[in-house]
Amino acid sequence: MAANEKFTILLSCTQCKNKNYYFNRCKKKDFKLELNKFCKACGKKTPHKEGKAN
Repeated sequence: MAANEKFTILLSCTQCKNKNYYFNRCKKKDFKLELNKFCKACGKKTPHKEGKAN
């Protein structure tokens, strides 16, 4: 595995489990990303957690 290999991650809503946002990360981290983002399905800002993208 190369040092600069990028991984695609996705953020899914914690309330409705809708997969909304995709990001690229340079390295695998020990922690999972969690951000407050707008969810179109819920219609409000909710916490989104990191998951795997295929």
